[in-house]
Amino acid sequence: MSEQPVMVTAKSTIEHKLDKEITSFLRQSPVKVKSITYEDFLSDKMLIIFAIRTGIPYSLFDLIQDYTPLTENDWADFLDISTKSLHRYKSAENYSFKSIHSEKIIEVAEVTKMGLEVFGNMEKLRLWLNTPNYALGSLKPIELLKDSYGKDLVMSELIHINHGILV
Repeated sequence: MSEQPVMVTAKSTIEHKLDKEITSFLRQSPVKVKSITYEDFLSDKMLIIFAIRTGIPYSLFDLIQDYTPLTENDWADFLDISTKSLHRYKSAENYSFKSIHSEKIIEVAEVTKMGLEVFGNMEKLRLWLNTPNYALGSLKPIELLKDSYGKDLVMSELIHINHGILV
């Protein structure tokens, strides 16, 4: 009788850094948090609301940016700010994004989380985001992420793919 190997998915260095950074950031929240993972944060709407209203610190954004399949230009486009402003925010000490930008950052993080669940790796997710999709009006999913309605369509399509419902 052969024993099946146990699949252990080791957390990457960036995931460990995200866990540490999100825990540090949420220590100031009204909900007392001793330790929380980035993934658990993205599943907790109350913590997300707190983060949006407080403003995502640049240090957390920087890690999220590194974790997503998006370029700096994509981020600047989604946030409706220039790449020059992003560089300025990076050099500013303790910069926190406005709530409107914080919400966009979290929305892209949610799409990335769902995309990784569906496709299993960042390269496949990147390819899917940049390929025209018939179910999304032949637009590239990445083109829809600029507003919340588009993000909802992208999330819905990821859920359909995850459940084997293909158009």
